[in-house]
Amino acid sequence: MAASPPLHQPQQQPLIAGFDAGQTHTTCRLATLASDGSWTPVAEGEGSGVSHLAAPAGEERFQAALRSSLAAACRRAGLSVEPALAAAAVGASGIEAGTAVQRRGEELAGAVLTLDAARLQVCGDEFTALQGALGQRAGILVISGTGCIALGRDGQGRSHRCGGWGWLLDGAGSALDIGRDALALSVQMADGRLQDTPLRQKLWQALAAETAQQVKAAVVAEGFAPAGLARLAPLVDAGAAGGDPQALAVIQRSAEALAMMVTAIARELALAEPAVCGVGGALEHLHQLQRAFAAALEEHCPGARLQQPAGDACDGALALAAQAALRC
Repeated sequence: MAASPPLHQPQQQPLIAGFDAGQTHTTCRLATLASDGSWTPVAEGEGSGVSHLAAPAGEERFQAALRSSLAAACRRAGLSVEPALAAAAVGASGIEAGTAVQRRGEELAGAVLTLDAARLQVCGDEFTALQGALGQRAGILVISGTGCIALGRDGQGRSHRCGGWGWLLDGAGSALDIGRDALALSVQMADGRLQDTPLRQKLWQALAAETAQQVKAAVVAEGFAPAGLARLAPLVDAGAAGGDPQALAVIQRSAEALAMMVTAIARELALAEPAVCGVGGALEHLHQLQRAFAAALEEHCPGARLQQPAGDACDGALALAAQAALRC
């Protein structure tokens, strides 16, 4: 659905909210809900990012992300006070279905948004992104942003997920891994294990580092990872575009990792020619990664069809919020 201009008049219809809460930032999209279940976007705002709820300050970060993004959306909508929501849905990084973490997320979100459990859904951002991209259709969604995850669904509603097991364990194909892998190569260049290339200098300049010791100190600084590593990914992509062999190798490994997730999901769900949507900051903005992913996908899963998503994760969250509002 096309976004509407900011709203400056009193609300005549119930208002719902959809949140896409990632590690870097959170987006809240407000929409008015019609009696037939359709919804019309009103405005959106951006707030702070989240971390796993079990991480230090994870709960505080989660609630701050909802508050800040909702407040920003309300300002864009011309609302002087935050409205009473009819329902809301939150797709957040690190929320696992059916776990205590999901239940705690519902409690925390309910407190911030003043909604009971019947009018609120909190799930992993891969589910809202899949809903936004494909609706109820079968297919596979690959999200490559700060982190990385893939989720597929067949025509009977069965789903299968690959990746997304946390940046310390499983970030292959993500901006974080691209930045980390390139930085790891840079210190190997510095001590003579690899031939030096311009990639090392560009990465070190971004960190204001002149020695490997300073690089080591930068990456262990409080608050640096994972976002600090992910911010290096565009430099690696640019290096690959310029033909830097080490940058090309990093981008190729990440593209292969993304293609292998699609291949595994297609096999598990018996999807012979799946529609595949690639979203997230890395796949949207790193052009060398885009090209390498398309080539790797053709090699490893030749029946797959890359296509543009119908909508984004906020659209998916609004669809879930609309369903919740109509049930009440």
